[in-house]
Amino acid sequence: MTTAAHPRFAAALEELGLGDVHARIRRFPDATRTAAEAAAAIGCELSQICKSLVFAADGVPVLVLMDGASRVDVERVRAELGAEKVTRAKAEVVRETTGYAIGGVPPFGHVTRTRVLADRSLLEHDVVWAAAGNPHAVFPMEPKALVAHAGAALVDVREQTS
Repeated sequence: MTTAAHPRFAAALEELGLGDVHARIRRFPDATRTAAEAAAAIGCELSQICKSLVFAADGVPVLVLMDGASRVDVERVRAELGAEKVTRAKAEVVRETTGYAIGGVPPFGHVTRTRVLADRSLLEHDVVWAAAGNPHAVFPMEPKALVAHAGAALVDVREQTS
């Protein structure tokens, strides 16, 4: 089967019984590394993009799924995990943990099983778009299904705007 997805992510879709997602993957000639680039290419709202961000909580990688219009509040992540210190993971840690490069990290289908937190803001949409393992491909999914397949805990970790 040919797919625009990264081969590891394509295999993960099959393992999860999500083979039908392949037909909905959209590939773009220009990279969609940022949420803004992805939203512009798809023609959706910025908040409909699901960012897959890797943080280090006391040195242990944790994946945070966040809507594209929001920023992660690391203090809220720290409190949620009961960690001493939470920082953005370095690029090599992201690749080692997930098997993908920053800008193409999907919400599931990673090389190692990590703790996953999903911000509730994702549930405000009928469909969200996430990276399909590379910076040129995205796929749509109903947010509750995406959270379930990612094995994520629903949390409130976005920065609050005053």
